[in-house]
Amino acid sequence: MRTFRKVVLLIIFSFFLSTAAAQDLSEKANNFLGTLSKELKSEAFFPLDDAERTNFNFVPMDRKGPTFHDFNEAQKQAALDLLRASLSEDGYRKTTDIMSLEKVLNELLNDPSKKMSDGRPYRDPLNYHFCIFGTPSPTDFWGWRFEGHHVSVNFTSTDGKIISSTPSFFGSNPGIVQSTAAKGKEVLKRETDLGFKLVNSLEPNQLKTAKFSDEAPYEIITTNKQEVGIIETKGITYSALSKSQKEIFMELLNVYLDTYESDFAAHFKKRIKKAGMENLRFAWAGSLKAGIPNYYRIHGPILLIEYANTQNNANHVHTAIRDLENDFAKSALKEHYEAHHHN
Repeated sequence: MRTFRKVVLLIIFSFFLSTAAAQDLSEKANNFLGTLSKELKSEAFFPLDDAERTNFNFVPMDRKGPTFHDFNEAQKQAALDLLRASLSEDGYRKTTDIMSLEKVLNELLNDPSKKMSDGRPYRDPLNYHFCIFGTPSPTDFWGWRFEGHHVSVNFTSTDGKIISSTPSFFGSNPGIVQSTAAKGKEVLKRETDLGFKLVNSLEPNQLKTAKFSDEAPYEIITTNKQEVGIIETKGITYSALSKSQKEIFMELLNVYLDTYESDFAAHFKKRIKKAGMENLRFAWAGSLKAGIPNYYRIHGPILLIEYANTQNNANHVHTAIRDLENDFAKSALKEHYEAHHHN
């Protein structure tokens, strides 16, 4: 408990640090690696082309990479500095709030017999893993991942900037905390409220197009797939919305995209607009009321955002963002390797 409080204090302190520019990311990563012992560095470091880099998941499970349990205070601060530099302030807040829900779940479930393979609690706010892929460099390709229960963020960088931050997953269980000292906490409140606001703003003829099922899927369609695959084109197009509805749509879209570091978020938005805002669709399944299973997605040529609140009496939210062209920077790396091979 004392260790968790120290990590929380470090998290709070880091909110007051100036926002790091994208080009500082390799420096932050090398600072982090430089604090680690030889043993911890060997646990954290993988080649860029290691299969572990695309081993994406968001459930409680054994994972590779050291955690906050393994770090001293300097190492924890360096790890949090890297995380803070890789996300927006809101994305960082969202991530650390989700981590704190593990303490709530541990209290609610109250099952000391359920442990991870290393004997640590099954629900643990310190059990989040850091992995570095390739040597952090301001010029060459490298990446890193931060992952644990209900959080997975995957970054790839080159030429001093982040070129991929997907796949990304953020979940919240409970969706709204009903008891304990954290009662009333709702980590993914804007994602939930704006989804309902948009779907309930639709006219009957619009809703007929947007809603593709009265029953919500149990889980996000993409789950933890490394490749998204084919997603059915469903829902109402952005161009079919009224002016006020478009404003809600954009607010909802930006809630997700503004999770990322500002330069990367701006670049991602430009790519989405270039692919055609008119090609984005909003699709809904399930109830139009809170507390009953519901699902929505925003889907376009290069983007898929999913939201599902179906488990635990619709009080357990899963969200994901996928870049349909460049998850894990696959497109950018393919071009790089082809050019390198050609040369």
